[in-house]
Amino acid sequence: MAKKGVRLPEQPARDYEAEDRQRTQEDMDSMYAVPLSILPLETTGLKRARMVKNVKLQSAIEIFADKETGSGQLDVEDLPGEFDWPDDKTHPDLIIMRKLSVLQSYDIYSLRITLREQGIPVNDDVSLKLSDDKQAELAGYMRSFTMPLIMQIYGSEDVSIQSFQDVVGLFKDPDVKKAREKLQQMAQKLDIDLMEVPKFLEDYGDIFLSLSYYRNNMDNIMPVVNEFLDSMEGIRSNWQLRNDPALMKTCTMVENTINETCASISGRFETFNKASKNMWKNLNAERFRQVKNMIESYHTVIGGILCGLTVKMMHWKRLFPDPNLGGPVRRSEFIMSEMKQGIDRMRDLEKAQPMGAALNIEED
Repeated sequence: MAKKGVRLPEQPARDYEAEDRQRTQEDMDSMYAVPLSILPLETTGLKRARMVKNVKLQSAIEIFADKETGSGQLDVEDLPGEFDWPDDKTHPDLIIMRKLSVLQSYDIYSLRITLREQGIPVNDDVSLKLSDDKQAELAGYMRSFTMPLIMQIYGSEDVSIQSFQDVVGLFKDPDVKKAREKLQQMAQKLDIDLMEVPKFLEDYGDIFLSLSYYRNNMDNIMPVVNEFLDSMEGIRSNWQLRNDPALMKTCTMVENTINETCASISGRFETFNKASKNMWKNLNAERFRQVKNMIESYHTVIGGILCGLTVKMMHWKRLFPDPNLGGPVRRSEFIMSEMKQGIDRMRDLEKAQPMGAALNIEED
């Protein structure tokens, strides 16, 4: 209790708008959550909520989330009762929510494709892109894709062009003559018109940023995947648990699904790398478009598998933050109650669109 006559320092007012913007951008960078504020919804109470994939890989409306109170979630079909929507007709927000709930991943690259396919509009001022912080985090991955472009066009002797940002920065170069010469050099190398260079650079940066994003998510989750797979041995060696045929069957199914889907994603990355290397042997705009179309055609499969894998491993890590915490019995309970639920969707995604042969782009 404060002493009488002692004035406590005033606490700074919370900037709720700034907090909302920060939370929205974090969701846009994630694979498993989409902020509903980006959609033209009529219901005010929904605009600060988000749709998430829960541990069972089901879509749910998250009204609130807090470390102390947990996550308050609603099923899409519970929304009419929650918001007193009329019973005599389907509310337009419910139509949007139903369409959104069937998407397999909420990463921005999958959203670009599936929102368009489902006819779900976004607000006019919304741009489906990664935050500046996330793009900076991916800079190391991006370098392996942008340096070949720079070397192909400008070579190693041009010290003024050291990064992809330097190439993009040519459009703002105060030395107009110098910038135009370099851009003309790029246009000639790519066999496109000078006016097409900005669109090419935008597409080039975006498609390889998407690949960097997915690879980064895969790299981030693999240590947890390995921890989870290692924990299978403790369950199988437990005298009580190894005599439970249903548990042993489930463990094998889950383990095989995770191994197969991880191998599938890694294989897709290898295919993309092979196609990219062939493209860079003699780069032109048409070769790039072929690689771009191939990578984009697998966005929703990669996004869906990585979303499911991320959600499952995130919940596992939260419950068992240390390999030595939580015994085999508790871990087996989680596998039977949560881990196995919905995991077949990851396997089904892979089967629905298996990886074809690498795009054959031969050197002239």
